[in-house]
Amino acid sequence: MKKVIIMVVTFTFLIVNNNKSQSPTVFTTTDYNNIDNWAAHPWKWDYADSVPAPIRNQYNPDTTKADIFFIHPTTYTDLSKPFGWNGPVDDAALNKETDEGTILFQASIFNEAGRLFAPRYQQANLEAYFTLNVVAGRNALNNAYADIKAAFEYYLSKHNNGRPIVIASHSQGSTHAQRLIKEFFDGKSLANQLVVAYIIGMDVNPGQYTTLTECTRPMQNGCICSWRSYEEGTVPLYIQLEQFNSIVTNPLTWDSRKEIAPRSQNLGTTLGNFNLIVPNIASAEARQKVLWIKTEPFSDRIPTEDFHIADMNLFYMNIRKNVSDRINAHVVQQPVQHQNHTNPIRVATAVE
Repeated sequence: MKKVIIMVVTFTFLIVNNNKSQSPTVFTTTDYNNIDNWAAHPWKWDYADSVPAPIRNQYNPDTTKADIFFIHPTTYTDLSKPFGWNGPVDDAALNKETDEGTILFQASIFNEAGRLFAPRYQQANLEAYFTLNVVAGRNALNNAYADIKAAFEYYLSKHNNGRPIVIASHSQGSTHAQRLIKEFFDGKSLANQLVVAYIIGMDVNPGQYTTLTECTRPMQNGCICSWRSYEEGTVPLYIQLEQFNSIVTNPLTWDSRKEIAPRSQNLGTTLGNFNLIVPNIASAEARQKVLWIKTEPFSDRIPTEDFHIADMNLFYMNIRKNVSDRINAHVVQQPVQHQNHTNPIRVATAVE
């Protein structure tokens, strides 16, 4: 019998839109000309440059082919909301939580594939996803997206120069990434530069897009990869009630024809200890709108049934390989003449 989680906290019941009548009267977007307002940027060393010790000797970054624009998940989780509905970009404690968590463990996945940009943004407090004050929650998420949009526009105007783009995100970051690719890529000329969008940890309704589709092959370009990870047999009630079939990609096969993959195809997981990569930890099966995971006990950081916090790290090495494969395929299929900036980048080492 399938397990059912009755969730009070759900990321999907809140509808985010651009209704200007519900927007706050005063909101100032972040200044992305200030490099301090980037959690990851090619012109400075940051936690995204870190490389797990077991693969440090093989680290061979190629920053000449593509850029990765990473949108981090919620780290402003204090439900007392000490900063209000949106967190600041200049709070040292909040930035430390972001940098030593998601930037280190998630954004670093992409540091070998290209130049990595990850904006700090005035993220919505976690409560925005389950508050009864729907207007306040929606406003908080709209404000957060305004920063993401401003950061992406700054990146396009100052750094892109026609280079292929990878969009990568998790959780709240994926809420914003869905809007970003809709506004900038779906049916737009910029779609020709889209290598892939990894929009992970949220439901992604393919029906919201007119030209963008889900990825069905390992080296396909201009498409969307997404999954939500749960213990094998678990389908949360709120997902059962969804009126659409969310995109589900198997990150062990990247192939819609191969929905089930054994743990032997898992190239490496990193959880808890960044410098420990363990292969063959988790199998994966794309099933009933979610990704079913079967794994050996690995860390007390992982919930029993909901693997949300480990959506990316369970497949750290598989994603790392796949993004490079897709970029190489894009370069072959759509050679782009771009201005190649050779900005100084500090060589990464593993975080001890």
